[in-house]
Amino acid sequence: MGATVLVSAISAGFGVALLTATGYIGAVLRADPLYGDSGTLTLVVGILSVLLVAVAVYVGAIVTANTFATIVAGRTRQIALMRLIGASARAQRAQVAGQGLAVGAIGAFLGLVGATVVCIAVMPTLDRITGVDTGYVVAGPLLLVPAVAVALTTWAAAWAGSRRVLSVTPLQALGGSVEATREEVAGRPKRNGWAVALVALGVLLLGGGIVVGLLTPFGVVVAFLGGLFSFTGLTLAAPLVMPPLLRLTGRAFGGSAPARLAAENALRYPERSSRMAIGVVMGVALVTMFAVATESVKALLARSSGGEVHVTIAQTLDSFAAVMMVLVGVSAVIAAVGLVNLLTIGVVQRRRELGLLRALGLTGGQVRRMVLLEAVHVTLTALAFGLVLGVTYGWAAAQSLLGAVRTPPDWISPTFVAPAVPWLAVLVVVAATTVLTLVAAVVPTRLATRVAPVAALAE
Repeated sequence: MGATVLVSAISAGFGVALLTATGYIGAVLRADPLYGDSGTLTLVVGILSVLLVAVAVYVGAIVTANTFATIVAGRTRQIALMRLIGASARAQRAQVAGQGLAVGAIGAFLGLVGATVVCIAVMPTLDRITGVDTGYVVAGPLLLVPAVAVALTTWAAAWAGSRRVLSVTPLQALGGSVEATREEVAGRPKRNGWAVALVALGVLLLGGGIVVGLLTPFGVVVAFLGGLFSFTGLTLAAPLVMPPLLRLTGRAFGGSAPARLAAENALRYPERSSRMAIGVVMGVALVTMFAVATESVKALLARSSGGEVHVTIAQTLDSFAAVMMVLVGVSAVIAAVGLVNLLTIGVVQRRRELGLLRALGLTGGQVRRMVLLEAVHVTLTALAFGLVLGVTYGWAAAQSLLGAVRTPPDWISPTFVAPAVPWLAVLVVVAATTVLTLVAAVVPTRLATRVAPVAALAE
């Protein structure tokens, strides 16, 4: 549960920091004689902070739900034994959800206290930098909002992730960890139907946001909802979407025994692979989306000004992009924590399987290489998928926001915003994902060969 506590703490602390920053900026603006009578800028900053907190909580909820789903899959035998002696499935699920509420509350409290202390400490420094004695008070009841939201979201995510408890039968007490196979995943018409419906609704809203954006910049709000719905649908449909993509990338790992086993492991249990992949997809898509949106805006300004953006405007856009990257990076960190945790839990739950491979003749080095290649396989596929989604969402955001803006030299609208890809940012994302994969696989690869084959098979 340590990773879930960490995810909750980061989400709550991020919310506290953003709300504090918003309040402080508002205090600085009110002290300025030029902007003191206008609340427009404060309102814009406030809306932006709320959206970013919502994104962080959303990412944290998906990571938590995936973590609890993996934990429940590993507890199949224990849950089945409890069912065998009379416990109901609903009681077992309520117990798992209660654990989620407990760890979510602990993490939210730690994040609330830690972020509040840091904000109080840096406030005098900010006053010296701005030259304004705002007298802003950090601690306030408003800071409880992100903490409560994170705790409740973690509880709801644990409840959603534990839905598998309802399908565990007492006979499964004779087995071990049971993940859904490809056939079982394909045979879920209700969940798959919801996934398709959400993706379709999201695509319609994305298209609608682009169309509305030709008339008013508020089309970006519609496009934002479209991105939210479509990605939620893709998350639900990940066990169906990821296997074909994994099959394509699996061919690049060669024909050695560890490589073939790694590729087949990623395909054999698509739920386990999709849980690991979806966090990487989210982090990559978020960072790429903001980078592409900013680069597309710069390209539009360059085209309208005859080929080169004014230095001041370019610096402003770059500064805004850097700030947004840092803020969005918090959500990427949350997704990275989820990847490390799921890889570790997956190896711990597969000790019998890994012990069997050792007993059949694979060396410790080959088993470690298999676990590493499996992690690389999943994250490489997720990286490519996230880049495609990020470019698509980024262009849709820029088009829906600026489609109605009149630009020189023709000064007519609608305006077509050509998608521009910042290749430096893409290279940074690729490098960061590579490092993340290697770091995330360190502990699992060590755990994979720490137990002797006989001891692993006896569990």
